[in-house]
This record gives sequence, C-alpha cells and structure tokens, in this order.
Amino acid sequence: MNFSQGALAAMSALIHVYIFVLESILWQSNKTRRIFKLTEEQAILTRDLAYNQGFYNLFIALQITAGLVFHQATLVHFGMASIMAAALVLWTRNPKLKRAALIQGLPAVFYFVLFFR
Repeated sequence: MNFSQGALAAMSALIHVYIFVLESILWQSNKTRRIFKLTEEQAILTRDLAYNQGFYNLFIALQITAGLVFHQATLVHFGMASIMAAALVLWTRNPKLKRAALIQGLPAVFYFVLFFR
C-alpha cells in the first residue's frame, strides 16, 4: 500500500468516526438534526437505530485503523470495500442521499483506483 492509499484509508476512517459521533452521541442535537434534515420528533423516534448504526461506522473505522497500524492490508481492503458497498447501497436506496454517499464512498473508490492501476 502506498502513501496515497494510506492517506485515503485514514481519511475514510476519520469520516466514519465523525459519523459515529453524529449518530451515536449527538443524534438529537440541533446541528445533527440539521445535517440529517430531521425534526426533533424524528430524531427521538430513530435514536436507537442511529445509535446502533453509529457503532457500525466506528467498527469500520477501527478495522481500517488497525490495518494501517499493524500493516495488514487485508483489513484495510475489506474495510474500504465495505465502505464502497455501503455508499452504493445508500445512493441506490435513496438518490436524494447521493451527496452523503459520495462523501463516504469516494475516498474508497479512489483507494481502489490506486490499488488496481
């Protein structure tokens, strides 16, 4: 894995830690509700789902980080492939979430472009 791939993987991990914080810690805050375009009632009704989903994001970030720290490219590859697949699911399930899918998925796409070139 070259430096650029490592930087993209680290960026992806940081993005997913940020998403964890939004979903699992700050879900009902005004800022998070604005980001996700939620009413206060919607945030209350979905807080348990968001909490759980946030931890999935954290676990992917930890997997990638462990792969980078311990020089285990397979962990990084699998984490980045998971992110790319999740972004594709997000986009195809709701095209209005294209921006969110691109923010999450583009670093992973570029990571694999560098890997396969």
